[in-house]
Amino acid sequence: QAEEGLQALQNSVDTLITIPNQRLLSIAGNSTSMIDAFRKADDVLLNAVQGISDLITVPGLINLDFADVKAIMQGQGQALMGIGFGSGDTRAADAARDAVASPLLETTIAGAKGILLNVTGGSDLTLYEVNEAAQLVSESADPDAQIIFGTVIDEHMKGEVKITVIATGFTGQIDVLGTLAYEPAARPVVTDQRQPVFNVGGRPVGPFNADDLDIPAFLRDRR
Repeated sequence: QAEEGLQALQNSVDTLITIPNQRLLSIAGNSTSMIDAFRKADDVLLNAVQGISDLITVPGLINLDFADVKAIMQGQGQALMGIGFGSGDTRAADAARDAVASPLLETTIAGAKGILLNVTGGSDLTLYEVNEAAQLVSESADPDAQIIFGTVIDEHMKGEVKITVIATGFTGQIDVLGTLAYEPAARPVVTDQRQPVFNVGGRPVGPFNADDLDIPAFLRDRR
């Protein structure tokens, strides 16, 4: 029934993110009760969906709109989603690594030509941390990937970082349930580019390197 439902959905949506129950339950320990296990699963889904909606609805340092989400997800078929959390001195890097190796991911994001990236942190979130997280995620995707990212400042997350990653535009097939595979995306997201391109609010800003400029382009543009 699950496979039939996925096949029906695939014909009616631009992007389909599938999270098998067994992947959700893998985040729970052997001694976790059934009630707590499903509560953990609900929390994972809540954080993942909130990470996407926050990109559009929550005012942030770097805001995205629906057009940015559409650019990455329209007509892309099967997609993968990962979320990660970090705290301490290496919080951004830890959150990025957790996001690209999330228990939600049946496979890696290697080969993804479209990445939607949301970085959420407190007012102490630094430009270096955002750059570090974006670079770590880009290294896990296709070298020609288009990466659109936003940054949300949440005062309740001081000392913590949450990263949500949506990966689309795979040139191969993704086997989600072990028996059901999806066709490749009908068209590539990016062509004829040699480095990942980071978009802020839908505008290409080129390879993102905070060391090259005293004031980053995306901050200069918003003066």
